[in-house]
Amino acid sequence: MDTSAYLTAVVEQTSTFADWVHGKDATAPVPTCPKWTLADLVDHVGAVQRMVTMLVGEQMTEPSGAFAGYVPGPADSGQWRAWLNDCAAEARQAFASVTDDTPVWDPSGAAAGVPFWSRRLLGEVCVHRADAAVALGVPYELAPEPALAALDDWLETMTSRGYWENRPGFADAMRGDGQTLRFHATDAPGEWVARREPDRVVLERTHAEADVVVSGPAAELLLVISRRRPLSAASALEVRGDRALLDHWIDHMDWVAEG
Repeated sequence: MDTSAYLTAVVEQTSTFADWVHGKDATAPVPTCPKWTLADLVDHVGAVQRMVTMLVGEQMTEPSGAFAGYVPGPADSGQWRAWLNDCAAEARQAFASVTDDTPVWDPSGAAAGVPFWSRRLLGEVCVHRADAAVALGVPYELAPEPALAALDDWLETMTSRGYWENRPGFADAMRGDGQTLRFHATDAPGEWVARREPDRVVLERTHAEADVVVSGPAAELLLVISRRRPLSAASALEVRGDRALLDHWIDHMDWVAEG
């Protein structure tokens, strides 16, 4: 997917999310983000989109201005649909005003800029739509292409140099001496191998032998790896190899309330 396709998908996913939450109980708990209510979830999705809109639209090379520009979402859940859809539309406009090589700050440590943020917004809304599905008791479906993009975002972000350096607890848990995990989407062309090294996790988009292999539909992989669905409830996934290694990986993919 290119930047334009990512933002088209962001608008579509946000529209579905907005329809689900519109007019619902703002105090409803979100089980997959235990400290959050539905209002917190809505606020987070819209606020992140608006922050990224500022970063990209104003071509910021450091983030403090965008962080300081936080504005909470409406208190009235009857206004959520319009607010969320406006957030996504504004983000789409901001990305249309730049090119992929426009300098924009991002936290990856790799100066990935505009492409990083376009993929990050899609990953955000896909995962948080799963949170809303659990909170509201509605079925969650995600087509293979956006699921693949969201899965790629999750894995790339969680194994980035920036995440490693900013989350020392995660870094300590993920240090290794070459243990490998392969994630294989069976309904779209996507395969990743993560290798635990002493100083980082190396992620490669490749097919290779690994200590543990997890295969299945991209959406199911996304839900399990992002800890939105227990592995025990993901009947469509096949696990081969070192199950303890996979359990350790999932246990420390703890970007639940922040991501």
